[in-house]
Amino acid sequence: MNEKSRNFELVEPASPEALVPDSWVEPWMIATAVLVIVILAVLIFRKKKASPLDPLTTRQAAFEKAVTELDKIGEVPAREAAVRSSLILRKYLSVATGDPALFETHEETISRHDALQGFSAEARDAAGSEFGRLAALKYAREISAVSGRDVVAGSRTLLATLHRGFQT
Repeated sequence: MNEKSRNFELVEPASPEALVPDSWVEPWMIATAVLVIVILAVLIFRKKKASPLDPLTTRQAAFEKAVTELDKIGEVPAREAAVRSSLILRKYLSVATGDPALFETHEETISRHDALQGFSAEARDAAGSEFGRLAALKYAREISAVSGRDVVAGSRTLLATLHRGFQT
């Protein structure tokens, strides 16, 4: 009966502390971790604090860019000049006012009366009439007899009026 006896004696399991070395967390490891966390926090907070841009500088840069873009249009048909001029003027308005929605469509630019409140009455009236003229040229059925140069000249006039017409 004693052929192959097995010992079923219960043995205590090894404690987890015995498996971990005595000094697995060194003070330099803690100091390094704290230093890394502090550096990351400084970088994140510094990145979020963007320096406030001067609105006059932003507006002037947008004006100069719009003038350059209008000058690049050259000799094109009136419809194409109206499309490109309208995009350039709306981009100028969106940057100068800080309202990106003004760049979306002609209707957004004209129908949002509150967006143009920072302009003089002359500039608001000029924007309404010139954007209406550009829209009429863009969406007309027949090709207009107006030259592309005249469209660009009118757009430059509107751009100058808008730039002068800022009240804020």
